Amino acid sequence: MSGYLTTHVLDTARGCPAEGLSIELYRLQGETRTHLKTLRTNSDGRTDEQILPATEFEIGTYELVFHAGAYLTAQGTPAEDPRFLDVIPLRFGMSEASHYHVPLLLSPFGYSTYRGS
Repeated sequence: MSGYLTTHVLDTARGCPAEGLSIELYRLQGETRTHLKTLRTNSDGRTDEQILPATEFEIGTYELVFHAGAYLTAQGTPAEDPRFLDVIPLRFGMSEASHYHVPLLLSPFGYSTYRGS
């Protein structure tokens, strides 16, 4: 089985998938942070393609950057100055070739994540 990476973003304040949220993927190697791609969530809060498909999968340290502030603004959530949650970086390691699912549960004042399936 080859490894791959997916995500799912749920807007827990509105009780629905977070559509249109921009996500960036980076690979970290020592002090080097390399941008691999930028994707946007669909109407189900998922990306239309795997964030990191099996053909591109490598064991290592990665970072997903969720642009929550822009999403919250687009949803009409009143913004503080500065917004409490704007850009959410999630740094994690993938140590074996398997399915890594890193979801984000989001509200204007908090978030959580976990390794899903």
